[in-house]
Amino acid sequence: MYPPTPRTTASRTRDRMSYDRAATHAVLDEAYHCALGFTVDGEPRVLPTLHVRIGDTLYLHGSTGSRPLLAARGDGLPVCVAVTLLDGLVYARSQFHHSANYRSVVAHGTAHLVTDAREKAAAMTALVEKVAPGRSADARPPSRRELAETAVLALPLREVSTRVRAGGVREDEADLHLPHWAGVVPLALTAGPPEPDAGVSVPVPAYLRPGRSPWLEPATLRGAHVVLEPLDLAHVDELHAATADPQVWQHLGSPQPTDPAGTAELVRVALAAHHRGERVPWVQRCAVTGAVVGTTSFYEVDPAQRAVAIGHTYLGRPWWRTGINTEAKLLLLARAFEELGAERVVWHTDLRNERSQRAIERLGATREGVLRRHRVRPDGSWRDTVQYSMIVEEWPNAQARLQERLLPAQSSAR
Repeated sequence: MYPPTPRTTASRTRDRMSYDRAATHAVLDEAYHCALGFTVDGEPRVLPTLHVRIGDTLYLHGSTGSRPLLAARGDGLPVCVAVTLLDGLVYARSQFHHSANYRSVVAHGTAHLVTDAREKAAAMTALVEKVAPGRSADARPPSRRELAETAVLALPLREVSTRVRAGGVREDEADLHLPHWAGVVPLALTAGPPEPDAGVSVPVPAYLRPGRSPWLEPATLRGAHVVLEPLDLAHVDELHAATADPQVWQHLGSPQPTDPAGTAELVRVALAAHHRGERVPWVQRCAVTGAVVGTTSFYEVDPAQRAVAIGHTYLGRPWWRTGINTEAKLLLLARAFEELGAERVVWHTDLRNERSQRAIERLGATREGVLRRHRVRPDGSWRDTVQYSMIVEEWPNAQARLQERLLPAQSSAR
């Protein structure tokens, strides 16, 4: 526990106050930024900055030329640091009782400039690790000049309080009859899909991908003809070049991109759907040459019903009838039935796309029917969709047939 002091003792709503060390550390560790308050020449200042906690010390990031860092030399700088996590907006029947759910920490003390090289390096590494565990080993360390331009303040956590408001609406009994909506709208800070900088050619690292159910994890799948790896914006240029033939796009749900920017937008759509938990996209690589040749996905992912669909597939013309598509489906089906424990796998295709229907039937899938006016085609016309499925009891026979179909391709590859 942190002992209460006159500066950390609440004058009202004391039931929301806490001096618990673990609760305080949890808020500081979850928040990415803080507000640093201090006085310069008798005038108050508040500076938003980044922070990280190591043990019972809070480290604050800044520039060697900034006012608080300059003032912290010598005897140190008296500061007040505030961190707030907003968890929800509370709507009451009366305006007076509208509120917010939050967790906040306020720390008072004297901050000192960190001059010890090892302590400074440890604090800066901790700041990088806070934004993504593993990142410090996956980026260039600071140069001497960069270290000289960066300052770190250390604030011992001694005078600290935590304040929490949680729960629902609290209002006067006389207002409970009013015909107004009341309740809580939860708020949370969530990361969007990573957006690589221009020129980045490496995939998004695993530590920047959200932790997901195995059903939503695009695990790398390897075969003799094809490798399926997580789709990434770094694949755009190769994917655009490989699928430039109009026949590839003849029956697809999106028009053919005219340039790499159009392909990049399709990839962003796939990645956003993955972030929402709606789709698991892979890029297809030729296992022999390593070239990007197409893409495919799981979609309609339903772990509760143990079902998934395979689709959003397109493959460059030079790789049609090479064994790549067949083996890709074999890998995806094995992933669904053997690794994820699926009971049912589904395919959808345009009623006019007879080539796709024959290919799905050769996989061993059963035609279930036609979904009339199921989707709008890129040209604005309505598409009737043929639905196929395979259930887990049918998988062993289908697997054997697919493996037999791949034998001639494997022999020719040798």
